[in-house]
Amino acid sequence: MKALVLGGTRFLGRHLVAALCAAGHEVTLLNRGRSAPALFAALEQIHGDRDPQRGDGLAQLGARRWDVAFDVCGYVPRVVQASCAALAERVGCYVFVSSVSAYAQFGAPSAPGALGPDEDAPLAELTDPLTEDIAAHYGALKAACEAAVRQRFGARALVVRPGLIVGPWDPTGRFTYWPLRLARGGVVLAPAPAAAPLQFIDVRDLADWMLAAALARRAGAFNLVGPVLAAGREMTWSALLAACQEAAGSASEIRWIAPSALIDAGVEPWTELPLWMGPDAEAGERVPNARARATGLRTRPLAETVRDTLAWALTPAGQAVAAQLQGIGLAPEREAALLQRWATTG
Repeated sequence: MKALVLGGTRFLGRHLVAALCAAGHEVTLLNRGRSAPALFAALEQIHGDRDPQRGDGLAQLGARRWDVAFDVCGYVPRVVQASCAALAERVGCYVFVSSVSAYAQFGAPSAPGALGPDEDAPLAELTDPLTEDIAAHYGALKAACEAAVRQRFGARALVVRPGLIVGPWDPTGRFTYWPLRLARGGVVLAPAPAAAPLQFIDVRDLADWMLAAALARRAGAFNLVGPVLAAGREMTWSALLAACQEAAGSASEIRWIAPSALIDAGVEPWTELPLWMGPDAEAGERVPNARARATGLRTRPLAETVRDTLAWALTPAGQAVAAQLQGIGLAPEREAALLQRWATTG
């Protein structure tokens, strides 16, 4: 298979290209050459900006053809529209990486056991169709990008909606915080309840499914979330932190703090306590993945994801990524002060 990858050297793209190469496929990369430009030195790499307002990357593709295009870095509808227009007659299918954040809502927060949206649920809409503010309108922009892909490619469009993507080379530090924190030891502040559900997907499992789906010419939208514990039990906070303790060989103690107490103390969901989306967010951690599982999604054991992420985080490359992050996770002194606060107030 001849594959064109838009991006391909940062996180998901890095693992997708590795999977393509391992399977013997012919790969061309189009990117700006900013993230690890020497990573795939043996592959054809076209350096250029795909945004027609900033560069001529799309023009450099010429009149060539590929069996599939993987778009792992599309965030702005205008840019995705340009890519689709340039490739509509020159690729067999277009695989667009969207997000579960593209959904309009995630169910009633007060409903115990409420499920998140399936693939046919309504998507978010932009109030300002001209906005390109990704930080403020990430989900709605992804939904608009999806619409652009479907408009051009129809039944040749495959839309991938991952949840949080984790694993080695994660540039966000959100998942990586937890194995590193457990490895540091001591008393660890964690959001209660311990049995609350949690969803994420190992980047390697996502890449493997995308490759298999492209080969099978899958079309439509798929939620790519996981993992699932043995016997179909859902992932929980306690399972994650136990796996982190085991991987780190840590004797740390988990202190579970009620969500209301965390909010009252000004603890920021998602940033100060990575992966935690705050109170009443359970449906956002129960997004159905039956459609992807029916088409071959397999999620590796949690212990493997945690072990490999921790091992990478301790390498010079992992430490270099961590050094560039700001505001992800509780600083040690902040965590200690919070724990002391609850120790004295009960």
